[in-house]
Amino acid sequence: MINVFIDGSAGTTGLRIRERLSARKDIELIILPEETRKDPAARADALNSAAVSFLCLPDAAAIEAASFVTSPNAVIIDTSTAHRVAEGWTYGMPELTGQREKLKAAKRIANPGCHATGFISLVAPLVEAGLLKKDVRLSSFSLTGYSGGGKKMIAEYEAENVDPLYQAPRQYGLGQTHKHLPEMAKLCGLDYAPVFCPIVAPYYAGMEVTVPLTSADTSASIEEIKEAYKAYYQSGLIRFADAPDENGFLSAGAFAGRDDLQVSVYGNAERILLVSRFDNLGKGASGAAIQNMNIALGLNEAEGLVI
Repeated sequence: MINVFIDGSAGTTGLRIRERLSARKDIELIILPEETRKDPAARADALNSAAVSFLCLPDAAAIEAASFVTSPNAVIIDTSTAHRVAEGWTYGMPELTGQREKLKAAKRIANPGCHATGFISLVAPLVEAGLLKKDVRLSSFSLTGYSGGGKKMIAEYEAENVDPLYQAPRQYGLGQTHKHLPEMAKLCGLDYAPVFCPIVAPYYAGMEVTVPLTSADTSASIEEIKEAYKAYYQSGLIRFADAPDENGFLSAGAFAGRDDLQVSVYGNAERILLVSRFDNLGKGASGAAIQNMNIALGLNEAEGLVI
């Protein structure tokens, strides 16, 4: 039996991880009583006694929790932004070249951001293949369900007297300082972060990230890009799909409740759309965290996930 601790299990990411792991026969969850749930000594004991711990906390609290760990065998998976570009932490996206082998030996794993997961899944393979240059100036827009905003946002959207403005999509991150930008640039090997337009819409879960390209960005054709994705995504939970089309539409909710991710390509010779679809709480958060745990423990990486 594998002992697992979730520090911050009351949040949306922690709750989804707990739900997935509670159904497994090989996992025993360390659950602190309510009166000691926030006690530093109790948390430190749990973090050091568990084989794997998930930090589902705000950035500052995640940094503090990581400092409690002294056991050389404890695997820590941080779902916050705190360590995604930090030295000594392995980025938890095993589908990227070389990352799966690093994750097998890692004791400190930084779980990717949801928007970042979609962007990186589209851009990193093309940079690696030489179809996009490192100094390319990209843009991206990303649709997400409101569950990505955590308990506070969920309560706002599901309130009995919901603000009428919440009934339409709302763009945010307007100052172009979104917290996912550093990892988006670093993991893709880009010199510049993209112009990024995240949009929260009035549905619970599901994400659709789009990166538009023109001939100024790449000389590659749609077919060359498709072939690059087919070659790159041979294993893991990211898969290429050849232009799925829902009667001329593409729903951001198509992968809600799932833990995998789909990349596809649209457009024409002049204008190309790269699109990734997944669940912001699945491959964008909890599903990715469990996938990383499975890899670190030497298990089937899809164990306990919905794909």
